[in-house]
Amino acid sequence: MAESIQSLDQLSQLKTAAAPEAPKHEKKVDKFNRAYATGKRKDAVARVWIKPGAGKVMVNAREVEVYFARPVLRMMIQQPFVAAARAGQYDVICTVAGGGLSGQAGAVRHGISKALTYFEPELRSVLKKGGFLTRDSRVVERKKYGKAKARRSFQFSKR
Repeated sequence: MAESIQSLDQLSQLKTAAAPEAPKHEKKVDKFNRAYATGKRKDAVARVWIKPGAGKVMVNAREVEVYFARPVLRMMIQQPFVAAARAGQYDVICTVAGGGLSGQAGAVRHGISKALTYFEPELRSVLKKGGFLTRDSRVVERKKYGKAKARRSFQFSKR
């Protein structure tokens, strides 16, 4: 042991001196000036690349209007750009697999949010406040034996 602490004042001085700093996030881009991130939601996994551009979004080599026909899903994908005030400034190329359309849209949104923080680390606080960087961990509950579904019982008949 080096030296012992004799009073509470010495203890408080020790704590303030050892306060850790917030981690510094740096820009992570590849040689093509693209930021890459993986987004997940339910059973869907999306691989997302973003780069500066005109706001073109490609999902599995198709336009976003073709792949996600419902306007709600397209709006969901645009939410990180709107929250960060970067709508129409980035081109997005992503491949998504697994799950249904709703889960895939959530996975793409999660991937876009993470890729935005890699491209512009100062946007992290805005996206974190909006809840876009947190992976939604809710998944379908498994079916149990003796049950019709996860919780639904078979119909009861007295006779």
